[in-house]
Amino acid sequence: MSDQLSTALHEADQRDLRRAARALLRRPLLLARDEPELFRVVRQQATPLRDWFEQNTGWRLHIDAEVARLFKRVGAAPDGTHPAREPRSNVPFGRRRYVLVCLALSVLERADQQITLGRLAEGIMIAAADERLAATEFTFELSGRGERGDLVAVVRTLLELGVLARVAGDEDAFIREAGDVLYDVERRVMAVLISAARGPSTITAESFDERLDALVAEAEPASLELRNRATRHRLMRSLLDEPVLYHDELTEAERAYLTVQRGLLTGRVGELTGLLPEIRAEGIAMVDPRDELTDVRMPEVGTDGHVALLIGEELAARESDVSVEELRAFVRHLAQQHRSYWRRNTREPGAEAGLVEHALERLVALRLVRREGDRVHPLPALGRFGLDAPTIAPLPETHA
Repeated sequence: MSDQLSTALHEADQRDLRRAARALLRRPLLLARDEPELFRVVRQQATPLRDWFEQNTGWRLHIDAEVARLFKRVGAAPDGTHPAREPRSNVPFGRRRYVLVCLALSVLERADQQITLGRLAEGIMIAAADERLAATEFTFELSGRGERGDLVAVVRTLLELGVLARVAGDEDAFIREAGDVLYDVERRVMAVLISAARGPSTITAESFDERLDALVAEAEPASLELRNRATRHRLMRSLLDEPVLYHDELTEAERAYLTVQRGLLTGRVGELTGLLPEIRAEGIAMVDPRDELTDVRMPEVGTDGHVALLIGEELAARESDVSVEELRAFVRHLAQQHRSYWRRNTREPGAEAGLVEHALERLVALRLVRREGDRVHPLPALGRFGLDAPTIAPLPETHA
């Protein structure tokens, strides 16, 4: 084989490896039936992918004939900045819907190969009657359109994940009490759905926060080598999974390790994924030139995206805490200024409150601001969206 052909084959293999890695980072639960050609590439690259994630992040990769699952681990308990969302409306889940997800999965675990939405609802109502749930004042009786809507939002999320596959029927008809829906239960997907350091049923802690911490807590390494490896894993997870890695949020050991190994860590991430490091005094952001590996975009088209961008510019210019009420007044002014472009209801009384909340959710999730009660504090990465006054260079002198 000629050197030229060998080089071409190696480059093609590296492109496939990058494509497969990006696919798993974008969608850690990937189904063959949803993206068969992409799934084929992931299966072909299974061995180097497993090795890379195990060595650099400690994440486990499971691949079989139908499912690829990257078991990502976060470095701390979830902070609520990236909630589950109803696939159609994009409305974030609240406590009721999260509880319904858990109850639905418990019913599906014992269900036959197929189940109707009505039968699933009956099982959830029985499970919700448990005295331990009743003690938390949670109830579910399918007694109105609101509860039916909550159940359908959960089911649509399970459909998107691949836990269920629709056979016949329509969820909107179920909400109207005008029909039922039949689903296949995908047990292979259910078996790899949960990603946690330990099984939830083994946790004995009582409080909610303690139980969340126990889900992600990992064993403390005993030797220096294992501690260095754990530090590398935490840093690499942050570079891959967080919008920004801020130096002041790291432990002393993590900062020391990053100071020495920064080039190696960012180089490995970039080689695998195509992300580009943006390194500043305050921290590191791995930027995706193709804008694919994120669930929250900035900027984004539409009124809400424009509001978030303009609020970001305003906060970057002030460089100090701002009250939520000040931002609402700012958006009220913007609604008049951009009335020709924004949707009409943004000029209605009180509309600014929803616009500001939506923008702050986005900015907090991207780690561009920190919100503490009624105060909003800009973080260093927000400077990327600041605008400086333009400067005009003088024209060069000309000579006759």
